[in-house]
Amino acid sequence: MSSHKTSALASSTANTQTLDSRASTKPREKWPFWYGGFGGGVACICTHPLDLAKVRLQTAPIPKPTLFQMAGSILKHDGITGIYSGLSAGLLRQATYSLTRFGVYEYLKDNYVPADKQSSMSYLLPISMFSGGVGGMVGNPSDIVNIRMQNDTGLPKGERRNYRNAFDGVYRIIREEGASALFRGLGTNLFRGVLMTSSQVVTYDIAKDQLIKHLHMNKDSFATFFSASLISGLVATTICSPADVLKTRIMNSSGSGESVVQILTHALQNEGPGFMFRGWLPSFVRLGPNTIIIFLVVEELKRKRVGM
Repeated sequence: MSSHKTSALASSTANTQTLDSRASTKPREKWPFWYGGFGGGVACICTHPLDLAKVRLQTAPIPKPTLFQMAGSILKHDGITGIYSGLSAGLLRQATYSLTRFGVYEYLKDNYVPADKQSSMSYLLPISMFSGGVGGMVGNPSDIVNIRMQNDTGLPKGERRNYRNAFDGVYRIIREEGASALFRGLGTNLFRGVLMTSSQVVTYDIAKDQLIKHLHMNKDSFATFFSASLISGLVATTICSPADVLKTRIMNSSGSGESVVQILTHALQNEGPGFMFRGWLPSFVRLGPNTIIIFLVVEELKRKRVGM
C-alpha cells in the first residue's frame, strides 16, 4: 500500500513538473506592432484642442495668458473648427512617432526581457530610452509640421505658412527650406523622445505592477489601467516639460539662424528658469488624458486580441 502511494505521488509530481515545464517553455504572446500607434491616433483626436492650447502657450509672448484665456482666444478668433487646426499633422505624428516608439518598446520587451523581469526598471529603462530615440528621429518631420500648423493662426497674417495639410507642409518645407529643415531640432526631439517614452511606458508598467501587487487591484480591470496611466501621465509631463518647451520654440522657427544654445540663453535672460515649465498645466491637462486613452485603447486591443 505504501509503495502504491509513493508511486502515485511520484507520478503526480512528474506530471506537475511536466506541466510547469510546458508552461515555462510556452512562448509569450507578441502583440501587433501598430497597437501603440493606433492608441496614439485615438488619443490625438480626443485631445488635439488641448495640445493646440499647449503649443500656443509655449510660444506666446510675455505676459503669458492662462489656459482659459488662451482657449477663449482660440475660440474667439478661429471658431469651433479652429480648435482642430493642424489635426492632419497630429495624426501623421502619431502614425510615425508614437507607432515607432511603442512598437519598438513592445518588440524589445517581448523578445529580450525575461518573463520574470517584465516590471524591472533595470531592463525596461534602457529599451524604453532606445525606443524613444528611434521614435523621435522617425517622427521629427511630422512633429515640425504639427507644431507649425497648430501655431499658424496665432501668427500675424503676413507670417502665416497656410499649409493645406500635413503632407503639403512636408512638401513645402523641403521646397522652401531644404530637406534638412525637416530635422531641425532633432537633438532636442531625440532627447524629448527618450524622456517621454522612458517616463511614460516604464512608469505605466511599474505602476500597474505595484497596484496589482500591493493594492491587490485586478490585473485586467479598467480601474487598474486608468490609475497606472494617470500616474504615468503626471510623471511624464513633469519630466518632459523643459525639453518640450525648447523643442516647440526651435521647430517653430524658420531658419532664424539661432542655435539651440542661443534660443535657450535668450529665453533664460528674458523669462528666467521658469520658462522651462511654461504651459505645464495645459501639458498635463493634455498629456494626462492622452496617456490614459492610449493605454486604455492598447489594453482593450490586447483584451480582444485584435489582429492576432
